[in-house]
Amino acid sequence: MNFQQLRSVREAVRRNFNLTEVAHTLHTSQPGVSRQIRELEEELGIELFVRAGKRLTGLTEPGGHVLPIIERMLQESSNLRHAGQEFVARQSGRLCIAATHTQARYALPVAVQEFRGHFPDVRLHLHQGSPRQVAQMLLDGDADVGIATEALADYPQLVALPCYCWTHSVIVPPGHVLLEGPLTLDALARHPLITYDTGFTGRTRIDDAFEAAKLAPHIVLTAMDADVIKTYVQLGMGVGVVAGMAYEAERDTQLRALDAGALFGINHTRLAVRRGSYLRGYVHAFIESFAPTLTRDAVDQAMATEPSPAGGA
Repeated sequence: MNFQQLRSVREAVRRNFNLTEVAHTLHTSQPGVSRQIRELEEELGIELFVRAGKRLTGLTEPGGHVLPIIERMLQESSNLRHAGQEFVARQSGRLCIAATHTQARYALPVAVQEFRGHFPDVRLHLHQGSPRQVAQMLLDGDADVGIATEALADYPQLVALPCYCWTHSVIVPPGHVLLEGPLTLDALARHPLITYDTGFTGRTRIDDAFEAAKLAPHIVLTAMDADVIKTYVQLGMGVGVVAGMAYEAERDTQLRALDAGALFGINHTRLAVRRGSYLRGYVHAFIESFAPTLTRDAVDQAMATEPSPAGGA
């Protein structure tokens, strides 16, 4: 048994049983991948995959039981390498952060700047995506830290820790009738709305609030990025609903903001890491810089806690 055999099995599942893609990912040939899988099956005495001719079409029942063990073995081998690197180069390495557009644009800059000042030899990589893409990057080992408001708490394989709270704001051009108040869901529903795509930046709370009030908002445009939403509000296409942090009075001089916390409630942004992963010292330093309450002890304690049966928002 060797790690290349284990990687071949794991990637076959990740790549939807497409051995051509597996071979490309592992920088080998398709026959080589098939051979690695067959050799592991022969050693274990079980078939891991359902086959149609030479094609893999799914996992067998034994394969479904073995896959989590393979995942743990590969993760522990990665942890072992990181632990060694921790002592060889304590102040250098690579830190990959996955975040949504809103977090990358408005919440991360101060923490990233502070981190760079303390760890100039660490190479930072910032990936942006939807909350579920952020979660997948963590699960695939492509990111060390993930930051988003939605989805992260839905995965038991992740440790998702609340790091700060925020509310939405309604943004309008100067002189808009909504500025005369009071701001209500009923008043808001009378205007065309521009807000986030489903699954982004607290959109779930927006939808739930209108549904609870038995109102059907007229959403004319959605986007992932608050700057895009603000652009179309300025063009007069509708009223915007964005994260409060996305409105900057000094910069957004052609817009006005109304706090909508009373309408849509409080949102919790979470920072997540993969359960069981080894976090190098500078990863802990970044986490604490971004969210001071998430000390090394707090993160380690959360990592040691068994996942709850049901995730959060």
